[in-house]
Amino acid sequence: MNVLVIGSGAREHAIVWKLLQSPQVRNVWVAPGNAGTGMIARNLDIPVDDFVGLSQAARDNRVDLVVIGPDNPLADGIVDFMSNRGLTVFGPTQAAARIESSKSFAKDLMIRNGIPCAMGEAFDSASAAKTYIQSKSAPVVVKADGLSLGKGVTVAVTQEDALRAVEIAMEERAFGPAGDTVVIEEFLEGTEVSLLAFTDGEIVVPMVPARDYKRVYDGDLGPNTGGMGAYSPPGAFGLKEVEQVTKTILEPTVRALAREGSPFKGVLYAGLIMTSDGPKVLEFNARFGDPEAQVVLPRLESDLFDIMYACATGRLKDVKMDWSEEVCVGVVIASGGYPGNYTTGMPITGLDTLDEGVLAFHAGTKVQSSQFSRLNALFGNTGRKQSLDEMLSGGIETSGGRVLTIVSRGPSITEAREKVYDNIDKVKFAGCFYRSDIAGEEY
Repeated sequence: MNVLVIGSGAREHAIVWKLLQSPQVRNVWVAPGNAGTGMIARNLDIPVDDFVGLSQAARDNRVDLVVIGPDNPLADGIVDFMSNRGLTVFGPTQAAARIESSKSFAKDLMIRNGIPCAMGEAFDSASAAKTYIQSKSAPVVVKADGLSLGKGVTVAVTQEDALRAVEIAMEERAFGPAGDTVVIEEFLEGTEVSLLAFTDGEIVVPMVPARDYKRVYDGDLGPNTGGMGAYSPPGAFGLKEVEQVTKTILEPTVRALAREGSPFKGVLYAGLIMTSDGPKVLEFNARFGDPEAQVVLPRLESDLFDIMYACATGRLKDVKMDWSEEVCVGVVIASGGYPGNYTTGMPITGLDTLDEGVLAFHAGTKVQSSQFSRLNALFGNTGRKQSLDEMLSGGIETSGGRVLTIVSRGPSITEAREKVYDNIDKVKFAGCFYRSDIAGEEY
């Protein structure tokens, strides 16, 4: 089988890495990819919003399955576009992807179908939103309705903070059209957990749970980011809790979408909070989370291609999934200044010095132009057998805010965590930083 993976982040690198472990997979192309995916697959210089170019590449390369990684092309209807051209695609349609691309749609769906969530209302008028805030006690949560790279959520401790969040989103348009509507929710207390599930629109199979860290600094301080690290499994969220969330949240959501004419196929991600009243939904995503994918996929012992193809073709009931009991911890290395302004083009060193078994999933990386011929020679000589541990000792530079996710597995949270932090300082580039407290509460 031939596969095309669309995206350029560490999530996509992890997906490619896992797909290449399938004996059924012959070739993997990645568009546009990054330096890491270029070491194990073939990158295509096609942006994720070029639906015509991506579809043509899939046909030219006789691709059997297209896997959509990021949220934006899903929201823009890439699955509909490719499916209408006869391609088999892993991911939800534009209508189903509204569960992520419109928080007001998701909120309305949950409330109408009795799916436990934070109560709230949507507003497309800044003045109406402000009036509503002034009628409520703080804290409240203000969310930009659309996609905003994980940065459109404000937990407002005071009314003034909430009013300011509305101004930033709706009047200053910091998130563009994503902030034309805001959702204002009650603040819920509890531990946050992520539970992702594979679904073919009817059958729902949960993955192993994870916890991610959105704030940029230790102690959950600073602004929200796309995610600074994750681990799996989180404590106090075992099989019983997975079954409860599957029955009360994941399955009802998939059934509700199907009833309303928007069957969901792909990965449904539930961002949860464990309250005194039980688990409730904070947000849904319509794809693998990042960095959750980097700590969940290494625990998958089954064939990822089998699972994805079954989701896309409506036969998930025929696939068995097994998961490792090992713990997995991932820590993101970011560019100085992220999630604000940052500089790119910084040479990265140390990727070839990581201990055996430690993974480096690339996100904001690219190969220096002077090294392209060397990379092509590497691929030509070794193809998919090229190990992730055999990274170039030089010639890779930064090209984004979140640059790498360093991942380790172990029999306990302590051992997996220690191995990550023992290795992370081996990787260096100017201005790099990371959180030092990922999975720390499990000590």
